[in-house]
Amino acid sequence: MRVLFAASEVAPFAKTGGLADVAGSLPLALAELGHDVRVVLPRYRRIDPARNGLKHAATFYTPLASWRERCDVLVGSMGPVPAWFVNKDIYFDRPELYRTLAGDYHDNAERFIFFSRAIPEICRVLDFAPDIIHCNDWQTGLVPLYLKKYFGHDPLLRKARTVFTIHNLGYQGIFWQGELRLTGLGWEDFTPQGIEFWGNMNFLKAGIVFSDAVTTVSETYSRDIRTAEGGHGLDGVLRHRSRDLYGIVNGIDTIEWDPARDRHIAKSFSAARPEGKIACREALRREVGLPASNQPLFGMVTRLTDQKGIDILLDAVPALMGLGCQLVILGTGDEQYHRKLSDAAHRYRLQMRVLLTYDDALARRIYAGSDLFLMPSRYEPCGLGQMHALRYGSVPLVRRTGGLNDTVADFHAAAGTGTGFLFNEYSAGALTERARQAIKLFHNKQQWKRLMRNGMEADFSWRTSAQAYEKLYQKILNK
Repeated sequence: MRVLFAASEVAPFAKTGGLADVAGSLPLALAELGHDVRVVLPRYRRIDPARNGLKHAATFYTPLASWRERCDVLVGSMGPVPAWFVNKDIYFDRPELYRTLAGDYHDNAERFIFFSRAIPEICRVLDFAPDIIHCNDWQTGLVPLYLKKYFGHDPLLRKARTVFTIHNLGYQGIFWQGELRLTGLGWEDFTPQGIEFWGNMNFLKAGIVFSDAVTTVSETYSRDIRTAEGGHGLDGVLRHRSRDLYGIVNGIDTIEWDPARDRHIAKSFSAARPEGKIACREALRREVGLPASNQPLFGMVTRLTDQKGIDILLDAVPALMGLGCQLVILGTGDEQYHRKLSDAAHRYRLQMRVLLTYDDALARRIYAGSDLFLMPSRYEPCGLGQMHALRYGSVPLVRRTGGLNDTVADFHAAAGTGTGFLFNEYSAGALTERARQAIKLFHNKQQWKRLMRNGMEADFSWRTSAQAYEKLYQKILNK
């Protein structure tokens, strides 16, 4: 099959979150299965053409409102997968991808209307006839609608089918209805059955309504978003599309994330030879300034936002510290959490460190050096942190939601099965009680070694997920 994978961020070129990791790995896994895969994304300022070996491939014009915008497409590669870059400085030559500390860019609607409208035009100018156009999140939500409305008779694109993946329903691309003029669409599309959402345009809703299949990044999350609690106002639309809604859990790059060959950690280790993890733990303590201790070391690598459960974590900190543990947190996010977590770290300076930055190498050392990994999320579409942690022998302690429920299994000591600890209620008390049980088990070295090994031997490679997408692609092509 010929597959075009469209995303607003792709690792290693540009990244703000898990979407980039998926877009950087899934196309490669599909290519390994024998498919002809291309990736398309904006050429942001941080993507230097010379350093990334990008070459000018074509110039074309993209319709926008009542005019046509001139645009260039640059071509590079992501290993064996060609990568196409939409090169338009007025939209993408900016310090960040979507927002600065002052807030979202004021013209995000125009920027990603342009990007979505440019995608089929690039196929035409580069003479690529995709069987599948796989769109991701609100930034590409208009693509399925454009294909149905304007390219149904185009000889190159009329047979193309679309898959739309929701990575996080909390981000929908909602804009003032006045921006409709930029899309080139008519008021007949601005209806409750179309892209209208409480008087505004909703780009994510467009992707859900007009794609041939909708996916989310875990099976549990595909059920969660069809409820009033988890649907962010779109649960009715998603229930309407239930027959075409699929949950396919993300994978991770098991070569990139491998403690046996990771050069960023103090000492390599593996499931068969786990001794190096002790050296990694002590090196992490020294690096962040925590004293040597026989207490378990908890790690967190996260965005400091409500979604990630930082509110209940803050409420739980005094009780957690009283249980006898240490805690290292790495991440950035809401200013209120920067302040409150820093205050807590000062209060418990012998047990807690908060590092308000993002550093990929340090993140790896936290995965390698921590005994337990905290993810008390309010909701979590899939989550990659728990899979990275399992790979590095850090036992996840997570709330039973979304992809966390699909990728972490409760440990049962009698049977020796399971990979972590889960709790149900979204509360500091539930988090603390599960942490108490985990800390107790930590001091049983034989059982802890079994638990660690279970997690390190779990298979989270992309091949399984890629095969599920391959099966879905074939299904919608056969309709």
